[in-house]
Amino acid sequence: MIMVREFGDHLGQTKARGYSHSIIADMLRRWIVLQWLLSASFVSSFPIEQKIMATQTLKYSETRNYIGGKATNGAPKQMDVHSPLDGTVISTVALSTAQDLDAAVKVAEAAFPGWSGTPIKERSQIFFRYRELLLKNREELAQLVHTENGKTIDESYAEVDKSVELCEFACSLPQLIQGEVLEVSKGVECRIERKPLGVVASIAPFNFPNMVPHWTIPNALMLGNTMILKPSEVVPISAIRIAELLKEAGLPDGVFNVVNGDREIVEAICDHPGIKAVSFVGSTKVAKIVYIRASASLKRAVCLGGAKNHLIVLPDAHLEMTASNVVASMSGCAGQRCMAAAQMVGVGEVEPIIQQMLVEAKKLIPGKNLGPVISKASYERILGYIEEAEKAGAKVLLDGRNPTVEGGLKNGYYLGPTIIDHVTQDMRISQEEVFGPVISIIRAKDLDAGIAIENANPYGNAAAVFTQSGGNARQVMERASAGMIGVNIGVPVPREPFSFGGWNDSKFGTCDITGKSSIEFWTQLKKTTTKWNPEGKTNWMS
Repeated sequence: MIMVREFGDHLGQTKARGYSHSIIADMLRRWIVLQWLLSASFVSSFPIEQKIMATQTLKYSETRNYIGGKATNGAPKQMDVHSPLDGTVISTVALSTAQDLDAAVKVAEAAFPGWSGTPIKERSQIFFRYRELLLKNREELAQLVHTENGKTIDESYAEVDKSVELCEFACSLPQLIQGEVLEVSKGVECRIERKPLGVVASIAPFNFPNMVPHWTIPNALMLGNTMILKPSEVVPISAIRIAELLKEAGLPDGVFNVVNGDREIVEAICDHPGIKAVSFVGSTKVAKIVYIRASASLKRAVCLGGAKNHLIVLPDAHLEMTASNVVASMSGCAGQRCMAAAQMVGVGEVEPIIQQMLVEAKKLIPGKNLGPVISKASYERILGYIEEAEKAGAKVLLDGRNPTVEGGLKNGYYLGPTIIDHVTQDMRISQEEVFGPVISIIRAKDLDAGIAIENANPYGNAAAVFTQSGGNARQVMERASAGMIGVNIGVPVPREPFSFGGWNDSKFGTCDITGKSSIEFWTQLKKTTTKWNPEGKTNWMS
């Protein structure tokens, strides 16, 4: 009422001065807005959450933990989730504590007896239904990946499709884990069965928010384990939607749980005595730490790290096929995958192939068919590699710095495709994982020298050779120190039932977390010896 009387007095003075009605109306609007902004009592009447929402409406609601079949209350600490497409805040994520993890483990432990006691044929029916839900919700799931990770929409669809394929393999596990029975002595039978471990944990990276969780979820659960998933705090939204769809498919509460967080949760997973096995996908630096810490807690662990994949290109390689494959390998998913071509080893005269690579790379347009990198920090780190190589004498053939971005997404974290020639082994860009749409070219006089360059790097995720010579291809297949080899294929990812995993500093631990090899990792053997009939000696082993 006081404000109204004040304005009435002011209005009377204004009329006396002869101002028009339109001017008076505009002054009225401005005065009301000013009083609203200055009113501390008005602002303080809102709870803190409402104050935030008054200034910014998030695309997705708060990303909470998912424990026991439902979203839990948010943790005291929160972190903003940014979309790399335009830098906007799209959600917040709970930064959980060790206590939150312990609550999830207890729920998973309680669910384990019932789930592990469910026949695998019945468990497979749930995953048949879940596969159908992935297909039914393909558009939504791809949009989530696109928004929180920045992949192009086509790459996002492909990621979801790969998750469907992983579920299909899991549904075949009843045919792959049949036990063994043998009469080992007269009247004596030995039986071997695979049994689940208990509560297991999967720590997933930012670069594949849908697919990499599916490297572990279907197989580990189908084999009778219960699980804690810790997604990257940078891309947490897809994980919650996965949990919801699993429940819709009929997965019992507590079998699958999501605990969000940062380093504190990773350390808690490594240390928690109730967790029997840990899988990790991320950088080599962190993979080593997780493997050592989890193993010290007597856990089973397999940790996939970084990569520096070398593509050896020989002069006889098919021009168009090689150029398109190399460029697709270095630029797909904005180069943010451990199977990306990081370094091309040009053996002999490969200039025509390099020129064709430039033609292919120039077809990539940021914001259209080339997505952003995950963050501003990542963007700046990649720029540092390029600038340092250029100063050291390398030649930037195609410069992706400061690109024009289609769609006007100027605040996104975009780099254009970048090709750098005449890189030497002593340059940092030749030694470290760049994780962006950048490929460096190092020259070799012959194939032996090219293989030596590949094997000198500490990683061993993948290597490839491009040639029309079967003999030269065989040399690389046999001698390259890498766990996955491609021949005229730039991204040599094994398809199920074959497992994914590298060598050297690209993987720590035994077995793999996908394909047939995952069966051994996610289970343990139980051996039973029985004798029912009286024949034979008392001590059957004598």
